[in-house]
Amino acid sequence: MAASGQWRGMGRLAEMAPALGRWPRFYSTSSTFAEVLRLPQKQLTRVVYPLRELAQHLVTDTGSGLIEQRLFDPSLEDIARAESVFEATARNRIEYLSSAVRLDHAPSLRQPEGHTKKMNFFKVGKYFTLVDMPGYGYRAPEDFVDMVETYLKERKNLKRTFLLVDSVVGITKLDNIAIEMCEEFALPYVMVLTKIDKSSKGYLLKQVLQIQKFVNTQTQGCFPQLFPISAVTYSGVHLLKCFIADVTGSLK
Repeated sequence: MAASGQWRGMGRLAEMAPALGRWPRFYSTSSTFAEVLRLPQKQLTRVVYPLRELAQHLVTDTGSGLIEQRLFDPSLEDIARAESVFEATARNRIEYLSSAVRLDHAPSLRQPEGHTKKMNFFKVGKYFTLVDMPGYGYRAPEDFVDMVETYLKERKNLKRTFLLVDSVVGITKLDNIAIEMCEEFALPYVMVLTKIDKSSKGYLLKQVLQIQKFVNTQTQGCFPQLFPISAVTYSGVHLLKCFIADVTGSLK
């Protein structure tokens, strides 16, 4: 996905930390931030700031600072403000704009012909447009790389690209294709770790540390802070939305 748009992905890696018990499944039963704020403090931290909760399980010499690089560490008040950006109202409409069935159908782009995989454009109020790009991997069309390369190289108002990495699997060879593309084009990008509700704390901690080490040592354009999220428990989702609102200048 990317903002103007965002980009879909997956992942793989491994090593460290025994299981510390199942990652709780019940952080929040609602995506409404007002309800999240009513949670007990420990649960609230798990939902809003998942890296903080993970860091509590690190021994001092295992590199707690590695996942505590809170470069983006907004207050609850800032996150609440960002929620209004994504709230659909009569004055702030969240609209599906179009699908680019062929890449030359994407708004304001002149692209080579022959691409058939869709990119979906969503306008978020008056603030920005999210572009949901087709996932890469074994289901991707043969011309996926060419289609995505052209878009990323020529879209001048692209604010940030988001690579979705499966936290259960880690960074895969396919993820590396996307990473290398972003690095080659000098694009600012962010790694979003999905499905964090699927693993024990110990396994998730191991994955986060290894992916963070990869970001620190193998990338130049990747934002140093990871964004772990769960679509099931909503953990990390509010923080990620706040980051998107921030990098698009929507909180000014």
